Amino acid sequence: MKTQYFSDVDETVITTTLSNGLRLQVVPRPAYHKSYAIMTTDYGSIDTQFAPNGKQMVTYPAGIAHFLEHKLFEKEDHDAFDLFGETGASANAFTSATKTSFLFSTTTQLTKNLQILLDFVQTPFFSKASVAKEQGIIGSEIQMYQDDPGWRGYAGLLENLFPKHPAHVDVAGTVASIAQITPEMLYTIHRVFYQPSNMTLIVVGNIDADAIMAFVAANQAAKQFPAPQAIVRGVHADLQTDDIVPYRQLEMPISRPKTLVGIKGQVVIPMTAEGWRYQLTIRLLLEVLFGDSSQLYQDWYDRGLIDDSFDFDFTNQRSFSYGLVGGDTDDPHALSDAIKHVLLNAATQPDLTRDRVALIKRASLGKYYAGLNGLNGVANQLSALSFGQASLFDFPEILSSITLADLQAMIDQVFQAKALTVLDMIPEAD
Repeated sequence: MKTQYFSDVDETVITTTLSNGLRLQVVPRPAYHKSYAIMTTDYGSIDTQFAPNGKQMVTYPAGIAHFLEHKLFEKEDHDAFDLFGETGASANAFTSATKTSFLFSTTTQLTKNLQILLDFVQTPFFSKASVAKEQGIIGSEIQMYQDDPGWRGYAGLLENLFPKHPAHVDVAGTVASIAQITPEMLYTIHRVFYQPSNMTLIVVGNIDADAIMAFVAANQAAKQFPAPQAIVRGVHADLQTDDIVPYRQLEMPISRPKTLVGIKGQVVIPMTAEGWRYQLTIRLLLEVLFGDSSQLYQDWYDRGLIDDSFDFDFTNQRSFSYGLVGGDTDDPHALSDAIKHVLLNAATQPDLTRDRVALIKRASLGKYYAGLNGLNGVANQLSALSFGQASLFDFPEILSSITLADLQAMIDQVFQAKALTVLDMIPEAD
């Protein structure tokens, strides 16, 4: 067991790895009435190729990670959501490209809810009838959000950046792909990827840390798990730029055009403090250039080139990373050209100054401290970092170490013409 105290944020994190490999992190917040728990497996929508026996590679249908997330709640004689409801807890789950998480928040009966969480995630039940029922439900959901402009724009940008990598495939899959899912596939995936050594559990709130850790340890000791095996994945880092689709246009039922400029990451960013520093440097650079306090933003806004929908972000996932900049606009070509010009000439932008970098760092630190007030945000971010070596509470120290010179050095590494793509969405023709 390891106890860390972060003086910058007055937070204590207690971490242990149980005998079965489950990693448990507890963050006591005695001033809070609520507690929040999230259990995550290092398995997501891109992991459709793997070796169940450690040797022979197989390919499973797109969307199966998300499908499994849904099915784990349903048991032979009950639904886990109903059990959480009986205690007054609020439960949910989500699947990303590389992770699947199950969570709840509660003000009472924390250990009972932890038992519900651990038991339903670790005790699968699948039947042909229940799988067929879920195929119909998720199939309808897939068809519904194909008409969502925001989702289609995001998905279209990933299709441009990663045409040969499963990052571009919808997390939910397609109606055709999920129709191929069988109970046997779900059991295999659960055995391979839901082994305790591939999972983490984070608990944050008004808790007795020793009691919670003892309870979870006892719960796990009472269960039998298949012998752990090395996980062999078939998806590798996509860093090359030769196959990027430079431009795509989609017609959608929207009233105003939208443009997005994508930036493909070309290096593997490790899940370490140094890797997090790399990501924060890029995000800081984008904020300096495109943030709403920049001269450029005000100029574009005053000219009507952008509106409040304008945004930017940088995302790093296992085996791929990317940035995006864009929003709604009356002239998508003008906006995308302007964004690309700024990216490719970032070193000479008037906003890139030492004083502005210091200002943005202070603002980022303020947002970070404000974000610590929410238990769910803290737990979710701890969970996102829990398979690496960085901690959420390292943020102030890492941020303070980033300099103007770091931002300047990052420009040539990331903002390259060959790594850019543009997605335009325009209103459907009458």
